[in-house]
Order: sequence, then C-alpha cells, then structure tokens
Amino acid sequence: MARYTGPTNKLFRNFGVKDLSNRKLTSSMRQNSSGQHGAVRKKASDYALQLKEKQKIRLTYLVSEKQFAKYYETASRKTGVTGTIMLQMLESRLDNVIFRAGFAVTRRQARQIVNHGHVLVNGKKVDIPSYLLKAGDEVTVKTNSQNYIKNVQETIDLALSFAWLNVDKAAQKIVFDRVPQREEMDPEFKEQLVIEYYSK
Repeated sequence: MARYTGPTNKLFRNFGVKDLSNRKLTSSMRQNSSGQHGAVRKKASDYALQLKEKQKIRLTYLVSEKQFAKYYETASRKTGVTGTIMLQMLESRLDNVIFRAGFAVTRRQARQIVNHGHVLVNGKKVDIPSYLLKAGDEVTVKTNSQNYIKNVQETIDLALSFAWLNVDKAAQKIVFDRVPQREEMDPEFKEQLVIEYYSK
C-alpha cells in the first residue's frame, strides 16, 4: 500500500474494510467511520460511493492507486465481465493466496513473508507479492522457513477453506487450482461502482 504509515484501523473503518486487521480483532471492529462525528454523515453522492468502493477494494488487497488502475486497465482489455476479471486478478496475487491459505494472520504479514523469500512457486523462489498465480501453480514454504510459518499457523484460530485452493497445512503446500468464480468471492464488493468510477 505504497508508503502509508498512518493508523490503518481508522483508514479501514472509513472505507468499510473488514478483513485487513488481525482476524481476532475483525469481529469487534466498530463499523462507523473514525472520528468524533464519524457516525453522522450526509448522504453520499454517486461519485463518493464509487470512490469509497474503489478505495475499499484497493485497501482490502493492499495495492497502490497505480497498481489498482493497472488491474482495471488489464481487466478491461480482456473478454468477459471487467469487474469479475479484476477481482480474479486480485485474488490470484501471491500475497493474497498466502493469506487465504492461512499461512499469515494478515495480508500485510503475507506480503512480508513473500518479500523475505520464505516461499517458492513451482520450486522457484518468488519474492514479489503481486506475482499472479496461474491454474496449477504450486506454492511451498522453503525448508528453513517452515518452523516460522508453523508458528504463524498456530496463532490463527479461524480455519477457512476456499474451493479454488488446495491447502496442505502439514506439508505447508498450496495448489492454486483455478481462479475463483464471482459467487465465490466477497459478496460485499460492488465492483460495478469501480467500473463506473474509471469510466468517467
């Protein structure tokens, strides 16, 4: 998320992001915006709604404005529903897959795990969090990093499973079977608002 070093929970509350914080804190996070008068807001304009949704999705996946715009541009050139393709690309990011598989408590931690070279993709070291996985790609943890990842896994008390990922926690291996379908991704995302935002 490019150089932002401010209070992240306040930022996430402002845009309705729920799954960036520590999983243990997510359920207890207040839902209104931050600040003394956060709950008292005027009716938002169409542009404000579009901007908020764009920021919500961008912050959820921890991508910069420039990166997010590139994902939109790439998705818009492909055949299919632009919003769905954009979300599929975000879900295919290596740091997101590490997070989804339960190898990291937060996406920030997943990004750090990738940056520090703890994982291999198809047997080769990949330290780029934005690396896009393809169907059939296999993600494994380096031998000398397995104890570290095991300790991380033990701190996660919420076990989740996703149909497009084949996760073997004992072997610390993830197989990216396929890209998820729209109905399998976050139902709270209103990606059509993002399309409208960039279409102006």
